[in-house]
Amino acid sequence: MSDEISMRPIGRVESCFGEKFGTPRQSGLVPEARGRIVFSDEVPAGACRGLEDFSHVWIVFLFDQVEEKDTRWFVRPPRLGGNEKKGVFATRSPFRPNRIGLSLVKLEGVHDDSLVVSGLDLVDGTAVLDLKPYLPYVESVADAEGGFAKEAPVLLGVDFVDDLEGEIDEERRALITQILAVDPRPAYHDDEERVYGCMIEGSNVKWRVQGGRVIVLSSDPIIR
Repeated sequence: MSDEISMRPIGRVESCFGEKFGTPRQSGLVPEARGRIVFSDEVPAGACRGLEDFSHVWIVFLFDQVEEKDTRWFVRPPRLGGNEKKGVFATRSPFRPNRIGLSLVKLEGVHDDSLVVSGLDLVDGTAVLDLKPYLPYVESVADAEGGFAKEAPVLLGVDFVDDLEGEIDEERRALITQILAVDPRPAYHDDEERVYGCMIEGSNVKWRVQGGRVIVLSSDPIIR
């Protein structure tokens, strides 16, 4: 048996997230986060025939913004404040020996050359290795234990400065609100004067956290 296994992407993700920072740590946390899986030329029309009957799909993907040399056998999960080490296999860390990730998203549309999904947690351009339909009867386990991540993260309130009133439409406002409410900051950051920026749907959104609430300061289009 060979020690090396080669894989090739079946497609790429088109996402509202332009960089790792600001991208949700888990799928489903931001229902408004929509995107597409665009298939490569080698995927024939009809390869997803029947998938339209399912509500959700598993995306098997590659953490391709992580270098192979960056494997970490012990990591500090954000849910533990970044203060306690766990083995990498007890976490969802991207710094894995084979950089493989798994994401469960809602299926919004099936086309010959692409899928439309929501609840996305993947950066734009992420390589997709495989897709599998979600099967509720076997994969929804009522009495499952969540370890150190038993409950959903506490959401922060999100406010927009007055200057943004009328500049951001309702759909974009909902997306920004859901993304920032789960607090993308590193667990050890608590400087209320620090301004953060992340790329959301083609805009550089700047914000800070004060008094336990996110204050959105600006949202400027990114000019390339």
